[in-house]
Amino acid sequence: MTSLRRRLTTSLAALAVLGGAGGLCWWGAQAAATFIETRSAAEVDETLSRAGLDWVEVRTDGLLVELGGTAPSELDRFRATTEAASVVDPSRIRDAMSVAALEAMTPPEFKLELLRGDQGISLIGLVPAATDRTALTRGLRLETATPQITDLMESADYPVPPDWDDALRLGLTAAQALANAKISVAPGVVHVTALADSEPDRNRLEGLLRRATPQGVTLTTEISAPRPVIAPFLLRFVIDETGPHFDNCAADDEAARQRILDAARQAGMTGNASCALGLGAPSAEWGEAASLSIAALADLGEGSVTLSDGDIALRVPASVERPAFDQAVAALQAGLPPTFALIANRDQDEGSGRIEFQATLTDGGTLSIRGGIADTRMREAVDSFARSRFAVAQSALRNDEAVPGGWTVRVIAALEAMDVLHSGQARVTPDLVTVTGISGDSEATRRASGILSQRLGAGARYELSIRYDRRLDEALGLPDGDECVARLNRVMQESAIGFEPARAAIAGDPAPTLAKLAAIMADCADFQIEAGGHTDSQGSEGFNADLSRARAQAILTAMAETGIDVTHMTARGYGESQPIATNETEEGREANRRIEFRLLSARPVQNAPLPEPVTVSGVTRDVTETPPEPEQKGPERPADPEPLLPVMGPPMPPAEGSGLSVSTLGASEEFQTLDEREENIRVPILTPEADTPRPSPRPSAVPGAPEDEDSDA
Repeated sequence: MTSLRRRLTTSLAALAVLGGAGGLCWWGAQAAATFIETRSAAEVDETLSRAGLDWVEVRTDGLLVELGGTAPSELDRFRATTEAASVVDPSRIRDAMSVAALEAMTPPEFKLELLRGDQGISLIGLVPAATDRTALTRGLRLETATPQITDLMESADYPVPPDWDDALRLGLTAAQALANAKISVAPGVVHVTALADSEPDRNRLEGLLRRATPQGVTLTTEISAPRPVIAPFLLRFVIDETGPHFDNCAADDEAARQRILDAARQAGMTGNASCALGLGAPSAEWGEAASLSIAALADLGEGSVTLSDGDIALRVPASVERPAFDQAVAALQAGLPPTFALIANRDQDEGSGRIEFQATLTDGGTLSIRGGIADTRMREAVDSFARSRFAVAQSALRNDEAVPGGWTVRVIAALEAMDVLHSGQARVTPDLVTVTGISGDSEATRRASGILSQRLGAGARYELSIRYDRRLDEALGLPDGDECVARLNRVMQESAIGFEPARAAIAGDPAPTLAKLAAIMADCADFQIEAGGHTDSQGSEGFNADLSRARAQAILTAMAETGIDVTHMTARGYGESQPIATNETEEGREANRRIEFRLLSARPVQNAPLPEPVTVSGVTRDVTETPPEPEQKGPERPADPEPLLPVMGPPMPPAEGSGLSVSTLGASEEFQTLDEREENIRVPILTPEADTPRPSPRPSAVPGAPEDEDSDA
């Protein structure tokens, strides 16, 4: 019994110890959990307070941290969660927050951009979910021949805004009509930025888009066209009683145009002025030369300055003082780029009687002449001589008894010297003969000086400034624009280049054809040439237009990849609009599927400035003077042997006193003065009258006389 009691006591004691230990563990765990909860809540609450998020209610449940309260916005709710996660592990955070009620959400800004180029069409932007994207891309694929259509659109499930569908249809119409374009479509607004083939093409496209614009849609366009070739490249600035103004203005780029207009405003020009942008400037420094010329004229205060290609003509009235004129001309001459040649003229006082003759030859070969001539007979002689050499477009000759002796000979000599020019000007004054211009003869300056020496004799002052243009040199045999295009089309007609059906991919081996095109373009790259694509009538009109354009572009791309310079070539698609055969037969349709080259401008684009003019000034010498014998170098020449046979024939007359001068081609006249030569021009002209004797008809009965070719026998 005693042992049993002892065992019970021991068991109870053990249970008491275990219970106490368990209680202590529970109390420790409870205290630890409470500590963690309290600390986490305090840290989170402190962090949120520092962030200005006092509206958050922080509660803890063991290791979990519950965030409650009403957030002003979804953004504030997100901020509260982020701030709490910076203190405790995000997995311990329970989001029990709510967001204050918001007004009805506004739909997003719907906008679609269609980018079309040689590689295809890309559609980028956000469209309403109701927009059928599949039908949209399928329609573009059917109506255009672009190689690829890329859908990069996103959609949002919101109501379709007003005028969205109408604007989208107009944007698709623009994408079908334009080969290179960026079309931006927004509800009720369409903006088109594109590149046209030419100025008429731009006008056509703008008219097409205006007609297709539905009511309620605003259309804005920025369609640019390639710059035209301006020939001659001309600028004329005048300061007269009406004030400074342009008679004509051309610039090669926007920077040059701005520089020219700024110079004109500094010269006193007011109001708006236009200056056409174009190709054909003789130098990349056109803007600098034009602004310097305008500034020089502004310093003089009156007159005109004309830039025609590489020639600059400055003309001022007699009211401008000679020292100021000379100083301005010297400063302008020193500052001009080397490509340009300056001719400066100051009119003489009216009291002194201005004596001057001028002749201007255009690129087209027409001549304009003006100035004073001694009398009617001499004026008719000059006019007749000019018409025998050139196509005279304007003759403003007048009688002027004040001209010096030999004036007509000087004028005719200057006109004859202009034979070496392709275009240019001749100016004759009592003291000087000036000839300037462009020539296709590399020896033009030497030839012109020889003509003046031969015609004027010794002692005549002259100035020559002639620029050489290799494309005008007939000795080089360079083709003109029409010949270039004819050769290119001949190669395409004989070539085996084809295209895959309904695609712009070249079929077969184009290498032999491209080699022939490269040989032609080596001499023709300076011309503006269009590669036009044509199709048959199978397929829709829009599809054929795009397909023909893509095929023409494929030819230019292949030429460029071969190394051909296609800088001045453009591609254009005509579709089925210009058939050369019937589309009712397979042979006719095959003939209509073609690439044709067309010349856009007969004037070549000046890629590099012409070389500086060859300038010569001097005084003519007597052509009858025997040049001094040059000092002989090397061994002496042996004496001529005696003739083996006596010379037969009459004796030669003595040279002394004979009035003859030695000439290698035979006897020539003794040199005459200009006055004597002018008198020889005065050949009396007899007008036949009724009693003027005439030769009798040739007798037809003379034996052996040849029969008249015009006789009826």
